[in-house]
Amino acid sequence: MALLDVSIVNVAIPSMRAGLHTSAGTIQWVVSGYALAFGLTLVAGGRLGDAYGRRRLMLIGLTCFIVASAAVGLAPNAALVILARLLQGASAGLLTPQNSGLIQQLFRGRERGRAFGIFGLTVSVSSAIGPVLGGLIIALAGEDDGWRWLFLVNVPIGLAAMVAVMAMVPRRPPSTEKTDNRIDVPGALLLGATVLCLLYPVVRLEGGHRLPLLLLVGVPVFGWGFVAWERRTARHGHPPLLDLALLRSLPGYVNGLAVGALYFTGFTGVLLVTSLYLQEGMGLSPLQAGLMLMPFAAGSAVSAPLAGRVVADLGRRLTVAALATMITGVVLVAVLAPGHDPLWPWLAPTLLVAGLGAGAVVSPNMTLTLADVPPRMGGAAGGALQTGQRIGASIGAAVLVTVYQVVVADSSPDAAMRAALLTGAALVSLALLMAIQALRQARTLQSLEDAAR
Repeated sequence: MALLDVSIVNVAIPSMRAGLHTSAGTIQWVVSGYALAFGLTLVAGGRLGDAYGRRRLMLIGLTCFIVASAAVGLAPNAALVILARLLQGASAGLLTPQNSGLIQQLFRGRERGRAFGIFGLTVSVSSAIGPVLGGLIIALAGEDDGWRWLFLVNVPIGLAAMVAVMAMVPRRPPSTEKTDNRIDVPGALLLGATVLCLLYPVVRLEGGHRLPLLLLVGVPVFGWGFVAWERRTARHGHPPLLDLALLRSLPGYVNGLAVGALYFTGFTGVLLVTSLYLQEGMGLSPLQAGLMLMPFAAGSAVSAPLAGRVVADLGRRLTVAALATMITGVVLVAVLAPGHDPLWPWLAPTLLVAGLGAGAVVSPNMTLTLADVPPRMGGAAGGALQTGQRIGASIGAAVLVTVYQVVVADSSPDAAMRAALLTGAALVSLALLMAIQALRQARTLQSLEDAAR
């Protein structure tokens, strides 16, 4: 539900603009504001779950998400819609990291890989089918107020999820040891400022605004301040927001973080640009465009759970093979699909190949990246991993849409789609390079362990 609300809104922008009688720039904040608040609260939400219990944070996050969703759907004007979307994004940031934290806490070995396989299936499919569901809801509810039901439908789903959490998620066991559960507020503010200085210019760039790019100067400044503060906090024996020294000592964590961020940079933009091309270049409706993207979702649905089952045996080799498969599929889409009518005989099989690769990236990467993270840090470490994914998704969407718009202004939609998708393939190739480096690192460590034995 939280991830669907990232992509499902894209198809509703025209009807929202008409229904609220406002500008395209204002409506863009309905999309961007959610992503911004989501990315800002992920690590803090994970740390709160580590400290006070994941069940409690899931219920708090779900409650806030349901209230915010109802507020968006019932809001009488654009200002209240944007405000409620910011609250909705922050609620999603509290809720989402509890999933990876629970998997860290409840599962070990092969079972953990299977659990992350289901989690990866949810991530891949929810990102891919958002436009389909959005188009379907608007088609059923009507153009005028159909967009409101994109948010109101979260209310019954969220209430059902709350019942499931209360029934199925275990309570936090009572601790006999005295633990320091203080939250590192200065660290959270410094990390939030770092993410804000990176994400805000990106989301504003999608609307054509260049001045916010000056905020990028704050990224290294606040980032250095965050690292220095976390080190100071750990030296004084207080719980840091994110134990950087411990995470840095874990094999593959930093590489896995980079793989996830770079993968989402290419993955998100590829789907968005393909949807733009189908609607603007080919004249398809939002629902038709979403249905054309279904082979990607189908491929992900097949490969994600299978990848979770074999990741314990294949390790980083699986991530490398999956990324290579996805890149091959995206390049085939870019080379073969544009310019054909009918389009689906060329688009469907190539998107299926890309989806098969994509579905086998997320869950193995999360499994391997978080494999040695202690359960007490599972929420914060998983939140950091997902923050990288959210940042990558925002940057990728801005970069690829910009490439598409620049090329289509001077050439044709076919050429614009081809250029944007090849750019996306190049970005995913960076993730492949990081995965290869992680594979080499894992083999080196294994060789040292074998020699020591």
